[in-house]
Amino acid sequence: MASSVKKVPVRRVTLDEQLSKVPRHFSVEGDLLLSHLTAGLSALFPEGEEFFVRSVRRYRDRVRDPVLARQVAGFIGQEAVHGREHRVFNDRLGDLGYPTKSFERLTGRILRLLERISPPIANLATTAAVEHFTATLAEVVLTSEDGDFPGEGGQFKEQAVRDLFVWHALEESEHKAVAFDVYRAVGGPEWLRIWTMKMVRVGFVALMVVQMVVSLLKDRASWKGGALRASWSRFRSAPIMQREVWHALHDYDRRGFHPYDRDTLALEETWRERLFGAEGTMSSYVRGWVA
Repeated sequence: MASSVKKVPVRRVTLDEQLSKVPRHFSVEGDLLLSHLTAGLSALFPEGEEFFVRSVRRYRDRVRDPVLARQVAGFIGQEAVHGREHRVFNDRLGDLGYPTKSFERLTGRILRLLERISPPIANLATTAAVEHFTATLAEVVLTSEDGDFPGEGGQFKEQAVRDLFVWHALEESEHKAVAFDVYRAVGGPEWLRIWTMKMVRVGFVALMVVQMVVSLLKDRASWKGGALRASWSRFRSAPIMQREVWHALHDYDRRGFHPYDRDTLALEETWRERLFGAEGTMSSYVRGWVA
């Protein structure tokens, strides 16, 4: 299986200076819905990444496969760097008037409550499910940014935001099977895995809708005549709204499913070279590596 030989490298990326200069509406054409959706996703990441790390680390000493053990170490390192950089982005968004910090704190309270009332294996199942969710979104980002990077294609006009999300998407793809493989290794039942994803799909979408509505109501640009209508018209045709994305999310419900049933290895290799190869566009932002 591909996951048995796959490396999960930890890149200590720092985008602090670039993210500190991001303007309020940073998507293509200053699109309202995409900017607020992106801000809502970023608000979830810092606390979410910490929850994922705790859920996997809880079972780390039960992982006997040395390859998977190394992947777990890489997963923990990657998620820690993601959380740190998204906090920086969220701080900037908070300065610009987005309610990201409030949602960040709310996410933390919800996840800590979940940890108190749920058994550890259920939290690991939640982590595996959300990792498939983020890996699916990551594939959307990587395939929709397929112009000559950093050209005119893609969803974000601000280079710092593109760098943040494309790098994050690459690493979500690189470690997309780790939590899943740990869940399998420690004997997590199929029924729990499948039903957890059913709940995650509903809960994730509901939470994002609430966040976007609250965030949009606080943005004066939303009240300008025709602004939301024009944004919705563009948003409906965005890659994230296509049926294929929903089908990929539902594939997780299949018994015997594995994240590598959907092969993104070539896509990952392309973006590793573009971002961190000899002439990689993000190489200068890496302050160190852990192989």
